[in-house]
Amino acid sequence: MALDLETRQQLIETVRRFVNEVCRPNEQLVSETNAIPEKIVQEMKDLGLFGLSISEEFGGLGLTMEEEALVILEMGRTSPAFRSTFGTNVGIGSQGIVMFGNDDQKNEWLPKLATGEAIASFALTEPDSGSDAGSVKTKAVKDGNHYILNGSKRFITNADKAHIFTVMARTDANTPGPKGLSAFIVERSTPGVTIGKPEKKMGQQGA
Repeated sequence: MALDLETRQQLIETVRRFVNEVCRPNEQLVSETNAIPEKIVQEMKDLGLFGLSISEEFGGLGLTMEEEALVILEMGRTSPAFRSTFGTNVGIGSQGIVMFGNDDQKNEWLPKLATGEAIASFALTEPDSGSDAGSVKTKAVKDGNHYILNGSKRFITNADKAHIFTVMARTDANTPGPKGLSAFIVERSTPGVTIGKPEKKMGQQGA
């Protein structure tokens, strides 16, 4: 449900103050240390920024697309590293569960994602394929009531800190392209999951 105009304006002004008083004064520190101070991350959690797009039923703000865009416009007035800190939880990290998750998955993960207690990641890109989902080579083979996934992913945002990954894997080897793929929620603690060292980026330090 859309916010009334007064509440929406209060939200935008709160985010604007956060950008002006907290984010922008710390841009140099973030660039030099390649990290967002935990105190600032906690302020983001307290403001509800990790749950912009998650419904109030699960502890999020439940903003409309327009309202979310207005918040992100304000965050765009500072280093992109700050927005990136919560952006994946708001977007591709949570939306698969929001739109297609079953009740158990929603109840387990959305409240944690909305508060920032859990960090999500979206694992699509591979060494030999980028945003072309149809080229994914990671395989998922059913084994009883479970699936066994085999493959490698690369350039995955939040991989070094994520609690869960939405992993795209091929479940139908006979169907080429994206129609042969399925999405899996994979917990970081799952046996066989290994995380490589973070890549050093040219720019956008702290993200």
